[in-house]
Amino acid sequence: MQSGAIRPLPNMLPRKLFSEEHEAFRDTVRKFYEKEVVPNIEKYEQQQHVDRDLWNKAGELGLLCSTMPEAYGGSAVNRLYSMILIEEQAYAMDSSTGFSLHSDIVANYINNFGNEQQKQRWLPQMASGETVTAIAMTEPGTGSDLQAVRTTAAVDGDDYVINGSKIFITNGYLCDMAIVVCKTGHAEKGSANLSLIMVEADRPGFSKGKPLNKIGMKGQDTCELFFDNVRVPKKNLLGMEGMGFMMLMKELAWERMLVAIICQAGAEAAFAHTVQYTKDRKAFGKSVSSFQNTRFKLAELRTEIDFCRTYLDRCMELQLTESLGIDAAAAAKYKISDMFSKVVDECLQLHGGYGYMLEYPIARAYIDNRANRIYAGTNEIMKELISRSL
Repeated sequence: MQSGAIRPLPNMLPRKLFSEEHEAFRDTVRKFYEKEVVPNIEKYEQQQHVDRDLWNKAGELGLLCSTMPEAYGGSAVNRLYSMILIEEQAYAMDSSTGFSLHSDIVANYINNFGNEQQKQRWLPQMASGETVTAIAMTEPGTGSDLQAVRTTAAVDGDDYVINGSKIFITNGYLCDMAIVVCKTGHAEKGSANLSLIMVEADRPGFSKGKPLNKIGMKGQDTCELFFDNVRVPKKNLLGMEGMGFMMLMKELAWERMLVAIICQAGAEAAFAHTVQYTKDRKAFGKSVSSFQNTRFKLAELRTEIDFCRTYLDRCMELQLTESLGIDAAAAAKYKISDMFSKVVDECLQLHGGYGYMLEYPIARAYIDNRANRIYAGTNEIMKELISRSL
């Protein structure tokens, strides 16, 4: 049985994004996943969330909120470090840890749109792992349509009173604070109605459902959140009323890049496992890798993986200079998540019957990857965004 992290095969076109400092950081992340996460994946899947102290261990190593300013507990590094973290998670074939949403989505909202008091209040605790965070967007019945949000935040004196519910919330079960997308003001409909409010999990009326029973990504903390007359002070408003949709759109491009990164690395990991399996597995007296069909199929997958890698790394270069277009990010998310689905399907086939056994990494990859074509905006929405640029 194969298990644990695996290194991807060298790309046919060598990558040029990373320095020696980046690779030293990668080594730290790899060892963290090998020691703290991989041995516990089955445990996390059974309990449907990681152990709470895993967040503290990640914080101690500087693996959380590393791109945040040093004044707020981060390391002030660029997003290549985020890319390394996500890649190493995928190479470990782990779908349980929700670090990237915490560090690269929630932290960015606070750092980019929060006031000084809010930054000082939350970012250092997020960087240390003392506080776990979530972003609560999706609601039952709304899907990708953010403008159809029904959760309301009504003004009552110096407070907002929040009512509604959210679903499919990553880190929701363990979260100490969630940024909640709410309708505020008097606008009847549309984006002018949306605001982002930070809600502490210990406020009366804020409750959490049990972790959702998903077909894959079983170790990832995903649940429903409920708000029943939750009183939150106005100082918890992020930015200004009515700015919610604008803030969401600004960060969604990077969120889609995060999905593309984990899909690309996930495809590389699945492929590396499969190459090794076909070399070791014997059929009709010789290794499966010696059959022409296997060699040709692996050659096709290798080519598709490397083509997507080249596009993704170029997108990352543009992301570092804040010049990546919304359409390019959407294309990366759509194409690479589709590619990942094709790769794991073909790789499972090359495993034969063993590919259907959950103790083999390819089987876990097969069921875990399917959500990538849905969250951060469905691939159909990605095509709509691309078409608007034509």
